[in-house]
Amino acid sequence: MALPLAVAIIGPAPRDPFKWPFRSTSIWNMPIGSEAQLVPVHILTADGAGIDHERFYRLSSADKLQPILPPSGWEKRWPGDSSKRLGTIPIPDDLIVPDARKGYTPNECCAFVLPDGHSLVQLEPTCRAEKGMPIIGYPRYGEDLFGDGILGVHWGSGLSAIGGSIRLGELTSPLPIRHALKINLWGKNIYFGSDLAGFKWPADRHDDGAARSYQGTDRNIVMGCLFALAPRLTPQGVGIRTPLGRKLFQAFQDYGAYLSDDAGWNHYDLCCEFGVCEEVRKAFGIEMDVNSGDYFSDLIRIVGSLSVVANNGPKSVGGGGVPRRPLAPPLQPVERR
Repeated sequence: MALPLAVAIIGPAPRDPFKWPFRSTSIWNMPIGSEAQLVPVHILTADGAGIDHERFYRLSSADKLQPILPPSGWEKRWPGDSSKRLGTIPIPDDLIVPDARKGYTPNECCAFVLPDGHSLVQLEPTCRAEKGMPIIGYPRYGEDLFGDGILGVHWGSGLSAIGGSIRLGELTSPLPIRHALKINLWGKNIYFGSDLAGFKWPADRHDDGAARSYQGTDRNIVMGCLFALAPRLTPQGVGIRTPLGRKLFQAFQDYGAYLSDDAGWNHYDLCCEFGVCEEVRKAFGIEMDVNSGDYFSDLIRIVGSLSVVANNGPKSVGGGGVPRRPLAPPLQPVERR
């Protein structure tokens, strides 16, 4: 992608590709541009807010190679279908990802960095209920921490499990978030019609059953669309009250958020690394899985003020023009583990 001469690449250098992955011009790192065509959209006011937890692991060549098995089902994933192997991956014996349970069927998107330090294997819905056993999930191969990192295992959109995830420390740090986010919305917001099959670049798919579950009327709201806050908006003008809300407001305005999955109910779900909720609770006394309170009100105001970047595309990531923020610094080299 051609960048304007005015673009600077500054900041801490180099960056750790595990904590801040993908090339500077990846969709996850590209700021909203000065030529972004922002189209206001109406998203249904949610009944609650939540988190789509994502888990990330660095693997070692010393770990035992284990088979990847498809899940037994959505509501009970363990022990998987041992008659079908979908690949192998070196997994620490003590790695546990809990099974789903009644009333709780999380996506459990996981990204594993292979011992070479850069190749990714992504799984969803991930499960490993017992130590030393196979791991469960449908895999996606082929992405690299040093590449564009677009695709992964958010199977509602095909987007990355690790790109766009709010990482540990980002919401509690005084520094701004310097990458795009991911958000899941209720299918009743998402458009599906004969003229548009419920998704656009950078997504490569829609949910199974989208023709039934996607009931939105605004054709701008589809899987893979990039939401952002208009540059004229301010936290004060929108009525943001909490430090968490102000941090998210800035990220939505500077980088935006990609629609990555159907939340399954009337929630706004942000995609976060496992452990972020506990950090926020300790730092601010704020729960992120809520249906009332100042943080929830902030999120309602942010989402209610969103537009879609109508001209986001492979040759104009973030809308093109001069980016609102400097590009991410170079990636540091990695070592095999």
